[in-house]
Amino acid sequence: MKLICITGLLCLGAIAFAQQVQFDYDRSANFSAYKTYQWVDYQRVSVGDQLLDQDIKRSVDEQLAGRGLRRVESGGDLLIGYQTRISEEKQFDAFGSGFGGGPWGWAGPGLGNLGDIHGTTSTVESGTLTIGLFDPAAKHLVWRGSASKTLDIKKDPDKNYRNLEKAMAKLFQNYPPGTGKR
Repeated sequence: MKLICITGLLCLGAIAFAQQVQFDYDRSANFSAYKTYQWVDYQRVSVGDQLLDQDIKRSVDEQLAGRGLRRVESGGDLLIGYQTRISEEKQFDAFGSGFGGGPWGWAGPGLGNLGDIHGTTSTVESGTLTIGLFDPAAKHLVWRGSASKTLDIKKDPDKNYRNLEKAMAKLFQNYPPGTGKR
């Protein structure tokens, strides 16, 4: 029983900090008509963020190429841009040292409790990447997706890029709309 409780706590912690993706799209857009795209910058990229900018564009380029879109320098059927946001979240790590507390412990009737519960909190920076695809002919947004818990510049750069690639694969499984899992 103790193993089940500890496993449950670990699973809840993993779920709480897993990448989350969300997307929305214009249901009247003809996504099969889009064959090319070009990058646009929402804001100027600072010198310190140039490597991150390259990584983001490379990981998105790989996903769009796999969906039949070709990157062009100008005149694209779609304009694509991104925004990043780094926020701080509290992380709670708990562990128990044994059972105790009698038959009506906090785990429920007859289950006991975990005895001495110890925990720590820490602040974790969580990065969200939001990507927008615009139809320049129609002059409006046709697809938007975001992936949270994706960017962390404090991690090893290779690990950070692998995390970014996984998030973009998960996000773009829904592009074009109607082709991925929902």
